[in-house]
Amino acid sequence: MSKKKKSTVQKEYHKPLITRRKPNRSIAGDIVLYLFLILVAFIMAFPIIYAVSNALKPLDELFRFPPRIFAQHPTLDNFSDLFVTMGKSWVTFSRYLFNTVFITVVGTAGHLIIASMGAFVLAKYEFPGNKTFFKIITVSMMFTGYVTMIPNYIILNNLGWIDTYWAIIIPAFASPMGLFLMKQFMEGLPTSLIEAAKIDGANEWRVFIRIVMPNVKPAWMTLIIFSVQALWNNRASTYIYSEERKTLVYALQQIQSGGIARTGQGAAVLVVVMIVPILIFVFSESQILETMASSGLKD
Repeated sequence: MSKKKKSTVQKEYHKPLITRRKPNRSIAGDIVLYLFLILVAFIMAFPIIYAVSNALKPLDELFRFPPRIFAQHPTLDNFSDLFVTMGKSWVTFSRYLFNTVFITVVGTAGHLIIASMGAFVLAKYEFPGNKTFFKIITVSMMFTGYVTMIPNYIILNNLGWIDTYWAIIIPAFASPMGLFLMKQFMEGLPTSLIEAAKIDGANEWRVFIRIVMPNVKPAWMTLIIFSVQALWNNRASTYIYSEERKTLVYALQQIQSGGIARTGQGAAVLVVVMIVPILIFVFSESQILETMASSGLKD
């Protein structure tokens, strides 16, 4: 082989197998895109920033016109006044907090378990009325809580659950949103994976716990976020009448409606109410994005 041919072969051999494509965008287009994203991010974050800023303002700044976005003399007096007012109530702050946490945790856990088990059956098994049942679930998502409030109240009253925690917890178990979300995500789980586990001797419960649930983690993390937000912000005033069973949000909103003298406390109430859902969303944001990215995948 001649030296010329040999050098040509070596050049061909050492060529990279994958050539990196240059993005078909200009620098000016990238700058415009990033400026647009920054603007959208600011618009979305502005209500939160403004709410936190208001909670840190003294009363004279809250009533100033035109209003300013940021506090000139930040203070925590609004929060301290809020806890002093809550401490004067004949029902303690810790009791309101316990009621809310108990309803949120039990309601979310039950919703997750029931929705996941029901979605697994609907997604991976065929039985008479399977598609009809799922259509009913889809249609039920069209009705808001205000439409179903009267039938729910009649049913709960006949069961004797009015003025108990179960009046809020049990309806949360049957929320159609969680079942719909889990079913749509489980349909993308390969059936061959489940069949392989059964061949290895795994029963239905083991398949569900060890195979299905770990592979749909983004979906049930998203379900947890939605459920926590709904239950944490539930005033429960329609079904719970006893003050010692009322939720924290109800108590805080009662303080918020106390008039001009409690404007600062009302601003602090808004931050306290929204802080838990925001923190849960921030720590679980990647799971939500993964759910959105994977929801269209099929076996």
